[in-house]
Amino acid sequence: MRKYLVSFDQGTTSSRTIVFDSFGRPVSSGQVEFKQIYPKPGWVEHDPRDIWESQTQSCQMAFRAGGIEWRDVAAVAIANQRETVLVWDKYTGKPVYNAIVWQCRRTAEQCLQLKSTYEKLVYSKTGLNIDAYFSASKIQWILDNVPFVRSKAEKGEVLFGTVDSYLIWRLTGGKVHATDYTNASRTMLFNIHTLEWDEQLCKLFTVPKQMLPAVFPSGAEYGMTTKESIGAEVPICAAVGDQQGALFGQLCVKEGDVKNTYGTGCFLLMNTGKKAILSKNGLITTLSASLSRPDYVLEGSVFIAGAAVQWLRDGIGLIETASESEALAQSVPDTAGVTFVPAFVGLGAPHWDSECRGMLYGITRGTTRAHIVRATLESIALQAFDVVHAMEQDLRSEINNLCVDGGASANNFLMQFQADILGVPVIRPKVMETTALGGAFLAGLYCGLYRDIESLQRETERRTIFKPQLDDVRRAEKLLAWENALSRDMYRPKS
Repeated sequence: MRKYLVSFDQGTTSSRTIVFDSFGRPVSSGQVEFKQIYPKPGWVEHDPRDIWESQTQSCQMAFRAGGIEWRDVAAVAIANQRETVLVWDKYTGKPVYNAIVWQCRRTAEQCLQLKSTYEKLVYSKTGLNIDAYFSASKIQWILDNVPFVRSKAEKGEVLFGTVDSYLIWRLTGGKVHATDYTNASRTMLFNIHTLEWDEQLCKLFTVPKQMLPAVFPSGAEYGMTTKESIGAEVPICAAVGDQQGALFGQLCVKEGDVKNTYGTGCFLLMNTGKKAILSKNGLITTLSASLSRPDYVLEGSVFIAGAAVQWLRDGIGLIETASESEALAQSVPDTAGVTFVPAFVGLGAPHWDSECRGMLYGITRGTTRAHIVRATLESIALQAFDVVHAMEQDLRSEINNLCVDGGASANNFLMQFQADILGVPVIRPKVMETTALGGAFLAGLYCGLYRDIESLQRETERRTIFKPQLDDVRRAEKLLAWENALSRDMYRPKS
C-alpha cells in the first residue's frame, strides 16, 4: 500500500521537501537554500535552474533521511511562493529570463500610473490593489524588455507560470501547463468571481491569454511525474500558494476561521466562505485552497515580524539568538512604558504607510534591553491585532480564536501576549510546517489516502492553546499606548 505523501514547499530563499505519512505526521525532510539575485536596487530575481535543482535536491535529501522509496508514495503536492513570475519556451523548456520574485519593485512606477484610472476596476475583479507585488506587471515587463518574447507569446510559443506551474511543467516533462485558483488569484489577471482569466485585465496589462495556464482547484489531478524528472511516475494531486496552503494545513475551512503565519512578516488569512468581502479597511480578497469551488479569503500582510527579532540580534546586538528573546521578555513584568513600532519599510495592512519608519517611543533612564526586547515581541502581536480588527470591521463580527504557525509562533511569550491582546484563544498545532502539511492534506484527500476533513481534524487535535489572561483595563491601556505610538510615527507636519 502506498502510504506516503511528498510535499514540495518551494519558498523564497530555499526549497524544502517534507514526507508525511497516512496520519499527516512528518516522517522526514530536506532543505536546500539557493541564490538571491539583485541586478539593481529594488530588483529581486531567481535563476529558474536554481529553483528546480534545489527542489529536486531537497527531495533526494528527504528520501535518504527517511529511507523512503517512490513505490511507497501515493502522491506529490506542491506549495509555493506566490506571485513570482516565470516565462519559458513552450518547446525547449528554456526560461526566457530569470524568475522575477514577488518582492521585486521594478514595475512600481508603472503600477502607480495605472492606479488613478484602473484601481477600482482591478480591485472589483481581482480583490487586489494595483501593485508591483502581484504578477501581471512583471509578466508585462518581460514581454516588453526581453527581445522577441512578445511576438513568441502572441504565437503561443512561450508560457507564463507562477512557481507551481513551472514545477508541474518540469515534473510532467512538459505535458501539463496548469495552476490552481489560489495562485491564479494573485496575478491581477484572474477574475475571482467568474474563476476565469479576465479578457479586460489581460488587455490592460497586454498579456496574451494563450500564454496563461489552465486553472484547477488546489486538490486536483495535475498529471504524472516522469522518470526523467524525479525517477518515478507518481500523480501530482495538489498545487497551492503557500499562505492558502497554511490556512488549509490549519484546517481553517469554515467561515470565520483565521490563521496567522509568523515569519519574516505576518500573513493573516480569514476564510469568509462564499462571500467575497471587498474590504473597506485596507485588506485584499483572494481565494482559498479547495477540492472544488473555492471559498473567499480576506488577507492582510504585516511587513516586519520575525525580522524585528533578527534586528535585535544582528542589527543592534541586544540578543545573541532569537530564542533568547522569550526569556528576556519574561524577565520584566512589562515594557516600562516603551512601545516599539517596527516600520523598517513602512507599515503594511491595514495602515499602508510607506513613508513612516521604525520608532522606539517612551525610553527613559530606567529602560533596559529586556524592556526593548519585550516591546519588540509585543509589537508583532499588536500589528496582528490591527489586521484582525480590520477583518472584524469588514465582517461586522468578532473572531473566536486565532490559529498560528511559522517560526516565531514557537515563542511562548509572544503567543500568550497575542492571546491577551486579542482577547481570544491562540491555537498552535503540534505540526508547525502547515504550508507543506496543507499541500499534503489536499493531495491526500484527492487521491483517497485521507478519508475526509473530519478524520484529519481528529488526527490533529494535539495542540497548544494559549488563553487570554489580561484584564480588560490593562488590555485597553496597552492598545491605547500602541495607537499613540502609531499616530506619532505616522504624523506628517504640514509644510
